Amino acid sequence: MPVHGTESEVLLTPAEVASLFRVDPKTVTRWAKAGKISAIRTLGGHRRYREAEVLALLSAGSSEAGTPSV
Repeated sequence: MPVHGTESEVLLTPAEVASLFRVDPKTVTRWAKAGKISAIRTLGGHRRYREAEVLALLSAGSSEAGTPSV
């Protein structure tokens, strides 16, 4: 039986997010800096993105090509 708070969430790298949106990984980093998508920092300082949030942005569509609608 899982204990609350121990469920692991799937995290994606900037390259994985970029391939889903068909943009450059640097674009994903710019979206994170602009607050359009939330990023988690690893101990090494790398960005990771929650899969659930990324998939929600993809399913919501976008008002402009290549830009997540947030």
